[in-house]
Amino acid sequence: MTPPRTGDLGPLQDGSRAVIIGGGPGGAAAAIALINEAAALGRQIEVVIVEGKQFGDDLHHNQCAGVLSPPIVELLEDQLKLPFPYHLQRSLISGYTLHANGSTIQLDGGTDTSIALRRVQFDAFMLASASQRGARVVPARVTGLEMHADSIVIYTENAPLKADVVVGAFGMDEGTAAFFTELTRYKPPPALSSIVTKYHPGENAMQKFGGRIHAFLPKDARVEFGAITPKGNHLTINIAGIGVTSPLMDNFLHSTDVQTALTGFENAGRYDPLDLRYFKGRFPRGLARHYTGDRYIMVGDAAGLVRAFKGKGINSAIQTGVRAARVIMRDGISASAFGQYHTANRDITGDLPYGQAMRLLTISAARINLMRAVLKAANHDERLRRALYDAVSAHRAYNQVVMDILSPGSVKALIRAFLSYFSFDHD
Repeated sequence: MTPPRTGDLGPLQDGSRAVIIGGGPGGAAAAIALINEAAALGRQIEVVIVEGKQFGDDLHHNQCAGVLSPPIVELLEDQLKLPFPYHLQRSLISGYTLHANGSTIQLDGGTDTSIALRRVQFDAFMLASASQRGARVVPARVTGLEMHADSIVIYTENAPLKADVVVGAFGMDEGTAAFFTELTRYKPPPALSSIVTKYHPGENAMQKFGGRIHAFLPKDARVEFGAITPKGNHLTINIAGIGVTSPLMDNFLHSTDVQTALTGFENAGRYDPLDLRYFKGRFPRGLARHYTGDRYIMVGDAAGLVRAFKGKGINSAIQTGVRAARVIMRDGISASAFGQYHTANRDITGDLPYGQAMRLLTISAARINLMRAVLKAANHDERLRRALYDAVSAHRAYNQVVMDILSPGSVKALIRAFLSYFSFDHD
C-alpha cells in the first residue's frame, strides 16, 4: 500500500487512512460503508476503529433499551450489504401500551413490528462484521488528539494513529468529546440522563406480559418518560429525564401505573440475583454544534442526530454512519465538503423542531393531567390513535405525526374529550 496522502482535503484516495472513534453501530456502519465505497470506486484505503469497550461475555452494559424498529433490516441489508442478525432476536414487539396518570391505551402498528435484543450483542455483531470486512479494530481508549493541517493524530492507550480523517462515533462519551471541544468548535449535544435496570419475573410471567412495550408519562416533572420492554426471559425497565436519580427510579418502580402493568409478577419471584441493579447513561435531546469541520465528522449520538423525544438512536447511528462514509469517499474531508453531509441529514434535522414540540406538549400535558383526556380522545379517533403510536414508537417523522393530530377529525375528538374532562372527569 502506498504511503498516506497528506495535505489533501478531497475524497480519500489510495493509501488514505480513516480512523473511527467508537465501535458501536454508528462507527461500525461507517467503517463498513467506507470499505464498500472504496471497493466500488476501485480505491484502497485503511479503516481503523478505536474502541475501548468489550461488548462480549457480559463485560459491558449498554443503557440502550435495545429495540430495533423499521427500517433497520433494510438499513443493514440494503445500505451495508449485511445480513440482519435474526439469531440475536429476544422478542418481537407487536405494539405499545401507553400509561398516563391512571389511564391507558393500546397502540398497535399493524405490520410495523420491532425487534428487541440485547444491545451489547448487537454491538458485538456490528463490530465483528466491520472487522470481517477489513477494518482494523484497536481495543483501546483515546487519550488525546492533535489537529494538523495535513493530518490528525489520535493518541490511544496503545500506539498513536495518524489519520487523514476522523469519524466521531463515540456517543455521549464526555472524555472523548472534551478532546474535540478543546481543539475545534465542536460542542456536544444537550442530553437527557437515563437509568435502566432489568427484572426476571419467570417464564409464566413473561408469557403473561406478552410482546408489548409499556410506555409511561409520569406526572413527576423530573421524569420525562419511562418504559418496560420485554426481552425474551426478562424485562428491561428504564426512565429518562434531565438529572434522573436512583430514588426517582425507586419511585417509578413503585408507582401505581408500573405496579398495574406488573400485576401478578410479585408471586413469580426473582431468580436472577443480579436483578434490579441500576445503570446510568445519557442520550442526546438536540443537535451538537459544529459537528463537522476539516478532517472530522460526527455521527449518531455524538452529533445529536437522533429522532427528538424517542431517539431511534440505532437507526440514526447507522444511517448517519453510511452518509458520512459516502461524503468522505465522494466529496471530500473539508468543512466545506461536509456540507453535503448536513444536506443528507435534513430528514433528521428538519424533523427535530416537530419532535421537540411534541416532547414539550406531551410532557406538559402529563404534568397537568391532560393526557387522560388525550387518551380518551384517541380511543374514539383512529387517526389520533395512530399518531400516538407513531409518537411513541418513532416509526414515522414527527411532522407527519403533527399533521395527523391537527387533522379535523382528531381536533374534534380532542375538543370533545377536553370539554368532557373539564366538565366531569377531573378531580
